[in-house]
Amino acid sequence: MRHLKLIPEKTNFTFMRWRNIAFALTALLTLLSVGFFFGRGLNLGIDFAGGIVIEVRSPEAASLGQMRAVLSRLPLGEVALQEFGSSNDVLIRIQRQEGDERAQQAAVEQVREALKRDVSEGISFRRVEFVGPKVSGELIEAAIYAVLISLIGILVYIWFRFEWQYGLGAVVTTVHDAIMTVGFFAVTGLEFNLTSVAAILTVIGYSINDTVVVYDRVRENMRKYKTMPLETMLDLCINETLSRTVMTGATTLLALLALFMFGGEVIRSFTAAMIFGIIVGTYSSVFVAAPILIHLKLKRGGEKGEGASPAGAEAD
Repeated sequence: MRHLKLIPEKTNFTFMRWRNIAFALTALLTLLSVGFFFGRGLNLGIDFAGGIVIEVRSPEAASLGQMRAVLSRLPLGEVALQEFGSSNDVLIRIQRQEGDERAQQAAVEQVREALKRDVSEGISFRRVEFVGPKVSGELIEAAIYAVLISLIGILVYIWFRFEWQYGLGAVVTTVHDAIMTVGFFAVTGLEFNLTSVAAILTVIGYSINDTVVVYDRVRENMRKYKTMPLETMLDLCINETLSRTVMTGATTLLALLALFMFGGEVIRSFTAAMIFGIIVGTYSSVFVAAPILIHLKLKRGGEKGEGASPAGAEAD
């Protein structure tokens, strides 16, 4: 039985030869991401900007398209709809209105009248909640803590499993991926909400998994090839894991592309960020995680093992 292979098992690409160009490109894109974040800002969703959450139940299967068309005519700003539970239940999110609580109540009444008049008299309002600035601030704080704690956990884990250079390299790589993904939201103007935070954390998890695979091969080959130059050995390690890296990324992208095209508006920003994050994470595993070990001056330890000459070194 033949296995599908996007990349041959044995390749001989000289990735380290391009590391300075890759670092320059990485630095430029990272600075641009930070610039767009502070310049343009994020298109914060209701989770972070505050707003109104309404749960309604339709007597028959709800038509999100019809409801969206009806509510988009109201002067309420951003309105998002999604199925909630069964096909009869719909969750409506409306951006926070200017003014006090009476302005929020007036917006709810507008939604109630429009749906009963133009969609169905039988629609019932099961839940109405107001997400105020205080709650939104707490959600932003929790999101920041979630990302920071994940990065600290990664640093500690890899530091104990490998050496400090690997831990620092992994954190730099994952911070790069997180910044680039946030920059993607700033550039595209996609809504940034709690699912976006989930996308960033998922991208971090994917990226660190790829990075650990490369680092594990580096540690293994450092024991086997004690006289091989570090640059040559890093090229060898990346080439040995390249087929796995590309295949994992490609299969993940196939699933995400299907979700992006057929999953609907509710998860579109999530899947778009994931697609971008997988591409960036694959790039960083090759052009950031491994080359940074050279700049961190990774040195061989005193592991026991047979040395190999640079000319004849080849992994099993």
